[in-house]
Amino acid sequence: MKKEHIVKLQCTECKQINYYTRRNKKLVERKLEFKKYCPWCRKHTIHKEGKK
Repeated sequence: MKKEHIVKLQCTECKQINYYTRRNKKLVERKLEFKKYCPWCRKHTIHKEGKK
């Protein structure tokens, strides 16, 4: 059985959920953080793992 879970990536500026990704919670203990394009802000911003 896989231990990967789907997580939401939320823009830090406008708080919109724009992306979904997978994270293995046993191997990666910290919250994910990526610099991705936000269609709402129309620029690249930091996207952090959001709440469920």
